[in-house]
Amino acid sequence: MSIVKINVLTVPAEQRGVLEQRFASRAGAVEGSDGFEWFELLRPVEGTDDYLVYTRWRSEEDFQKWMDGPMRSAHRDGAAAGGERPKPAASGSSVWSFEVVQQAAPKQG
Repeated sequence: MSIVKINVLTVPAEQRGVLEQRFASRAGAVEGSDGFEWFELLRPVEGTDDYLVYTRWRSEEDFQKWMDGPMRSAHRDGAAAGGERPKPAASGSSVWSFEVVQQAAPKQG
């Protein structure tokens, strides 16, 4: 079964728009990666400043290949025109890892 990686980003209220715009400007960047299955950016509704960046992959190996290649390049090449990287929108980050052991989809018809 698949694996899930959830990047937990602590984002102060004044940086939420910045974070969401940065993700919007990268739309489509991960979808072509081998083994990629799903992405969601989850905005907190109440009680926390943590955004969840949910990705689902066919295998740990596929995720690692993406981390070592396209993801690393995207973050390295994300420097501003002056050569400086923009200030991070998040004040903290951690990654949670899960294996999918059960799943369900809506019934058809």
